[in-house]
Amino acid sequence: MAGSVGIFWGIPEPGNSSNYLLENRKAEAVQRFAALSALFDPVTLRQFDACCMASGWHCWEVGAGGVALVQAVAERVGHAGRILATDIDDSWVKEAASPNVEVRKHDVARDPPPSELFDLVHARLVLVHVPERELAFQNMVSALKPGGWLVIEDADPALQPLSCIDAYGPEQELANRIRQGFRTLLSARGVDLFFGRKLPRMFRQANMANIAAEAYFPIALPECISLEIATIRMIRNDLLSNGIATDHEIERHLENVQSGTLDLSQPPMISVRGCKPR
Repeated sequence: MAGSVGIFWGIPEPGNSSNYLLENRKAEAVQRFAALSALFDPVTLRQFDACCMASGWHCWEVGAGGVALVQAVAERVGHAGRILATDIDDSWVKEAASPNVEVRKHDVARDPPPSELFDLVHARLVLVHVPERELAFQNMVSALKPGGWLVIEDADPALQPLSCIDAYGPEQELANRIRQGFRTLLSARGVDLFFGRKLPRMFRQANMANIAAEAYFPIALPECISLEIATIRMIRNDLLSNGIATDHEIERHLENVQSGTLDLSQPPMISVRGCKPR
Protein backbone atom coordinates (compact mmCIF):
# COMPACT_ATOMS: atom_id res chain seq x y z
CA MET A 1 0.00 0.00 0.00
CA ALA A 2 1.12 3.52 0.20
CA GLY A 3 1.52 6.03 2.83
CA SER A 4 1.84 7.25 -0.39
CA VAL A 5 0.52 4.78 -2.52
CA GLY A 6 -2.35 4.94 -5.04
CA ILE A 7 -4.82 7.22 -8.16
CA PHE A 8 -3.50 5.32 -8.82
CA TRP A 9 -1.75 4.99 -5.71
CA GLY A 10 0.02 1.75 -5.63
CA ILE A 11 -2.03 0.00 -2.99
CA PRO A 12 -3.02 -3.58 -3.83
CA GLU A 13 -6.45 -4.76 -2.76
CA PRO A 14 -6.21 -6.86 0.38
CA GLY A 15 -5.86 -10.51 -0.44
CA ASN A 16 -6.19 -9.90 -4.16
CA SER A 17 -3.27 -7.90 -5.49
CA SER A 18 -3.73 -9.46 -8.95
CA ASN A 19 -6.98 -7.50 -9.22
CA TYR A 20 -5.24 -4.19 -8.57
CA LEU A 21 -4.27 -2.00 -11.51
CA LEU A 22 -1.17 -0.42 -9.99
CA GLU A 23 0.78 -3.15 -8.27
CA ASN A 24 3.95 -2.17 -6.42
CA ARG A 25 6.00 -4.76 -8.28
CA LYS A 26 5.47 -3.10 -11.66
CA ALA A 27 8.48 -1.29 -13.08
CA GLU A 28 6.73 2.10 -13.12
CA ALA A 29 6.02 1.96 -9.39
CA VAL A 30 9.28 3.75 -8.51
CA GLN A 31 8.35 6.71 -10.72
CA ARG A 32 4.86 6.78 -9.22
CA PHE A 33 6.11 6.73 -5.64
CA ALA A 34 8.49 9.60 -6.36
CA ALA A 35 5.77 11.70 -7.98
CA LEU A 36 3.27 10.98 -5.22
CA SER A 37 5.79 11.89 -2.54
CA ALA A 38 6.66 15.14 -4.28
CA LEU A 39 2.98 16.03 -4.65
CA PHE A 40 1.66 15.05 -1.25
CA ASP A 41 4.45 14.78 1.36
CA PRO A 42 4.38 18.54 2.15
CA VAL A 43 0.62 18.33 2.74
CA THR A 44 0.98 15.29 4.99
CA LEU A 45 3.84 16.76 7.00
CA ARG A 46 1.74 19.87 7.59
CA GLN A 47 -0.93 17.61 9.10
CA PHE A 48 1.68 16.09 11.38
CA ASP A 49 2.78 19.58 12.44
CA ALA A 50 -0.84 20.34 13.36
CA CYS A 51 -0.79 17.23 15.57
CA CYS A 52 2.39 18.55 17.24
CA MET A 53 4.42 15.49 16.29
CA ALA A 54 7.47 15.42 18.53
CA SER A 55 10.63 13.52 19.31
CA GLY A 56 9.95 10.17 20.95
CA TRP A 57 6.59 9.55 19.27
CA HIS A 58 5.62 6.03 18.20
CA CYS A 59 3.88 6.09 14.81
CA TRP A 60 2.18 3.55 12.57
CA GLU A 61 2.40 4.30 8.84
CA VAL A 62 -0.28 2.20 7.14
CA GLY A 63 0.26 1.31 3.49
CA ALA A 64 3.73 2.77 3.45
CA GLY A 65 4.56 1.91 -0.17
CA GLY A 66 7.62 4.08 -0.84
CA VAL A 67 10.29 5.28 1.58
CA ALA A 68 10.38 9.08 1.47
CA LEU A 69 7.59 9.81 3.94
CA VAL A 70 8.69 7.06 6.34
CA GLN A 71 12.20 8.50 6.39
CA ALA A 72 10.89 12.03 6.96
CA VAL A 73 8.81 10.89 9.93
CA ALA A 74 11.74 8.89 11.33
CA GLU A 75 13.83 12.07 11.34
CA ARG A 76 11.10 13.97 13.17
CA VAL A 77 10.59 11.44 15.95
CA GLY A 78 14.33 10.89 16.36
CA HIS A 79 16.18 8.00 17.93
CA ALA A 80 13.82 7.97 20.89
CA GLY A 81 10.84 7.47 18.57
CA ARG A 82 9.73 4.48 16.55
CA ILE A 83 7.98 3.97 13.22
CA LEU A 84 6.08 0.84 12.24
CA ALA A 85 5.68 0.88 8.43
CA THR A 86 3.26 -1.73 7.10
CA ASP A 87 2.07 -2.71 3.66
CA ILE A 88 0.57 -5.72 1.91
CA ASP A 89 3.51 -5.52 -0.49
CA ASP A 90 6.52 -4.39 1.52
CA SER A 91 9.04 -4.86 -1.27
CA TRP A 92 9.62 -1.14 -1.84
CA VAL A 93 9.50 0.10 1.73
CA LYS A 94 12.04 -2.43 3.05
CA GLU A 95 14.87 -0.04 2.29
CA ALA A 96 13.40 2.38 4.84
CA ALA A 97 14.20 -0.04 7.68
CA SER A 98 16.55 1.46 10.27
CA PRO A 99 17.11 1.28 14.04
CA ASN A 100 13.88 3.24 14.66
CA VAL A 101 11.88 1.96 11.64
CA GLU A 102 10.35 -1.51 11.55
CA VAL A 103 8.91 -2.73 8.24
CA ARG A 104 6.22 -5.37 8.45
CA LYS A 105 3.99 -7.08 5.89
CA HIS A 106 0.45 -6.47 7.12
CA ASP A 107 -3.13 -6.16 5.85
CA VAL A 108 -4.80 -3.34 7.76
CA ALA A 109 -8.29 -4.77 7.25
CA ARG A 110 -7.76 -8.51 7.52
CA ASP A 111 -4.90 -8.82 9.99
CA PRO A 112 -5.23 -7.95 13.69
CA PRO A 113 -3.91 -4.47 14.49
CA PRO A 114 -0.50 -4.27 16.17
CA SER A 115 -0.57 -5.09 19.87
CA GLU A 116 1.19 -1.84 20.80
CA LEU A 117 -0.47 1.57 20.93
CA PHE A 118 0.69 4.62 18.97
CA ASP A 119 0.89 8.40 19.33
CA LEU A 120 -0.03 8.74 15.65
CA VAL A 121 -1.53 6.46 13.02
CA HIS A 122 -1.49 7.61 9.40
CA ALA A 123 -2.77 6.27 6.07
CA ARG A 124 -2.59 8.14 2.78
CA LEU A 125 -4.41 7.08 -0.38
CA VAL A 126 -5.04 3.66 1.11
CA LEU A 127 -8.61 3.11 2.29
CA VAL A 128 -10.15 4.19 -1.01
CA HIS A 129 -8.73 0.95 -2.41
CA VAL A 130 -9.69 -1.32 0.50
CA PRO A 131 -13.12 -2.99 0.21
CA GLU A 132 -13.23 -3.54 3.99
CA ARG A 133 -12.43 0.12 4.62
CA GLU A 134 -14.73 0.50 7.65
CA LEU A 135 -12.98 -2.39 9.40
CA ALA A 136 -9.57 -0.99 8.47
CA PHE A 137 -10.59 2.38 9.92
CA GLN A 138 -11.67 0.80 13.20
CA ASN A 139 -8.43 -1.17 13.41
CA MET A 140 -6.46 2.06 13.12
CA VAL A 141 -8.56 3.78 15.79
CA SER A 142 -8.07 0.82 18.14
CA ALA A 143 -4.28 1.15 17.82
CA LEU A 144 -4.21 4.72 19.20
CA LYS A 145 -3.14 5.69 22.67
CA PRO A 146 -5.60 7.89 24.55
CA GLY A 147 -4.83 11.33 23.18
CA GLY A 148 -3.18 9.82 20.09
CA TRP A 149 -3.79 11.26 16.64
CA LEU A 150 -5.31 9.62 13.60
CA VAL A 151 -4.56 11.21 10.22
CA ILE A 152 -6.24 9.76 7.14
CA GLU A 153 -5.82 11.30 3.70
CA ASP A 154 -7.73 9.94 0.77
CA ALA A 155 -8.94 10.80 -2.67
CA ASP A 156 -12.39 11.74 -3.86
CA PRO A 157 -12.17 11.31 -7.66
CA ALA A 158 -15.91 11.92 -8.07
CA LEU A 159 -15.52 15.47 -6.75
CA GLN A 160 -13.34 16.31 -9.75
CA PRO A 161 -13.18 13.53 -12.36
CA LEU A 162 -11.24 15.32 -15.11
CA SER A 163 -7.61 15.10 -16.09
CA CYS A 164 -7.81 18.53 -17.74
CA ILE A 165 -10.35 20.82 -16.09
CA ASP A 166 -9.98 23.32 -18.98
CA ALA A 167 -10.99 21.02 -21.85
CA TYR A 168 -10.56 23.48 -24.70
CA GLY A 169 -9.23 21.13 -27.40
CA PRO A 170 -8.94 17.53 -28.62
CA GLU A 171 -5.81 16.85 -26.58
CA GLN A 172 -7.62 17.71 -23.35
CA GLU A 173 -10.73 15.79 -24.40
CA LEU A 174 -8.63 12.68 -25.07
CA ALA A 175 -6.97 13.01 -21.67
CA ASN A 176 -10.37 13.29 -19.99
CA ARG A 177 -11.76 10.28 -21.86
CA ILE A 178 -8.81 8.14 -20.80
CA ARG A 179 -9.12 9.38 -17.19
CA GLN A 180 -12.83 8.54 -17.19
CA GLY A 181 -12.06 5.05 -18.46
CA PHE A 182 -9.49 4.66 -15.72
CA ARG A 183 -12.13 5.65 -13.14
CA THR A 184 -14.40 2.95 -14.52
CA LEU A 185 -11.67 0.33 -14.18
CA LEU A 186 -10.99 1.40 -10.59
CA SER A 187 -14.66 1.32 -9.65
CA ALA A 188 -15.04 -2.17 -11.08
CA ARG A 189 -12.29 -3.29 -8.70
CA GLY A 190 -14.01 -1.98 -5.59
CA VAL A 191 -12.55 1.54 -5.39
CA ASP A 192 -14.96 4.01 -3.75
CA LEU A 193 -14.72 7.08 -5.97
CA PHE A 194 -16.72 9.10 -3.40
CA PHE A 195 -14.70 8.10 -0.36
CA GLY A 196 -12.70 11.17 0.61
CA ARG A 197 -15.77 13.25 1.48
CA LYS A 198 -16.93 10.56 3.95
CA LEU A 199 -13.90 10.81 6.21
CA PRO A 200 -15.04 13.68 8.47
CA ARG A 201 -18.27 11.79 9.21
CA MET A 202 -16.34 8.60 9.97
CA PHE A 203 -14.16 10.51 12.46
CA ARG A 204 -17.24 11.96 14.18
CA GLN A 205 -18.93 8.57 14.37
CA ALA A 206 -15.77 7.19 16.00
CA ASN A 207 -16.05 9.94 18.65
CA MET A 208 -12.70 11.45 17.74
CA ALA A 209 -11.89 14.87 19.19
CA ASN A 210 -10.38 18.02 17.66
CA ILE A 211 -11.42 16.97 14.15
CA ALA A 212 -10.19 19.11 11.26
CA ALA A 213 -10.29 18.52 7.51
CA GLU A 214 -9.04 20.15 4.35
CA ALA A 215 -8.59 19.30 0.67
CA TYR A 216 -5.57 19.62 -1.61
CA PHE A 217 -6.14 19.80 -5.35
CA PRO A 218 -2.94 19.79 -7.50
CA ILE A 219 -3.15 21.35 -10.95
CA ALA A 220 -0.41 21.89 -13.55
CA LEU A 221 2.46 20.82 -11.30
CA PRO A 222 5.50 19.11 -12.85
CA GLU A 223 4.89 16.02 -10.71
CA CYS A 224 1.47 15.59 -12.34
CA ILE A 225 3.27 14.89 -15.62
CA SER A 226 5.51 12.12 -14.27
CA LEU A 227 2.59 10.62 -12.34
CA GLU A 228 0.39 10.54 -15.43
CA ILE A 229 3.09 8.94 -17.58
CA ALA A 230 3.77 6.21 -15.02
CA THR A 231 0.08 5.57 -14.51
CA ILE A 232 -0.78 5.29 -18.19
CA ARG A 233 2.14 2.95 -18.81
CA MET A 234 1.04 0.76 -15.91
CA ILE A 235 -2.57 0.45 -17.09
CA ARG A 236 -1.91 0.44 -20.84
CA ASN A 237 -2.98 -3.18 -21.35
CA ASP A 238 -6.14 -2.61 -19.32
CA LEU A 239 -7.03 0.45 -21.39
CA LEU A 240 -6.56 -1.56 -24.56
CA SER A 241 -8.33 -4.74 -23.48
CA ASN A 242 -11.37 -2.81 -22.22
CA GLY A 243 -11.69 -0.73 -25.38
CA ILE A 244 -11.10 2.55 -23.55
CA ALA A 245 -8.40 3.74 -25.94
CA THR A 246 -6.49 2.45 -28.94
CA ASP A 247 -2.75 2.00 -29.03
CA HIS A 248 -2.48 5.08 -31.26
CA GLU A 249 -4.58 7.15 -28.82
CA ILE A 250 -2.46 6.09 -25.86
CA GLU A 251 0.73 7.04 -27.70
CA ARG A 252 -0.78 10.37 -28.72
CA HIS A 253 -1.84 11.07 -25.13
CA LEU A 254 1.64 10.25 -23.80
CA GLU A 255 3.17 12.59 -26.37
CA ASN A 256 0.75 15.33 -25.33
CA VAL A 257 1.64 14.82 -21.67
CA GLN A 258 5.39 14.81 -22.33
CA SER A 259 5.09 18.02 -24.35
CA GLY A 260 4.07 19.87 -21.19
CA THR A 261 1.13 21.57 -22.93
CA LEU A 262 -1.59 19.86 -20.86
CA ASP A 263 -2.58 21.42 -17.54
CA LEU A 264 -2.98 18.09 -15.79
CA SER A 265 -4.79 17.77 -12.49
CA GLN A 266 -5.25 15.10 -9.86
CA PRO A 267 -8.39 14.55 -7.81
CA PRO A 268 -8.72 16.33 -4.47
CA MET A 269 -7.01 14.59 -1.59
CA ILE A 270 -8.99 15.15 1.60
CA SER A 271 -6.91 15.15 4.79
CA VAL A 272 -8.66 14.59 8.11
CA ARG A 273 -7.13 14.52 11.57
CA GLY A 274 -8.56 13.87 15.00
CA CYS A 275 -7.39 12.60 18.37
CA LYS A 276 -8.68 9.80 20.54
CA PRO A 277 -10.25 11.14 23.74
CA ARG A 278 -8.26 10.56 26.90
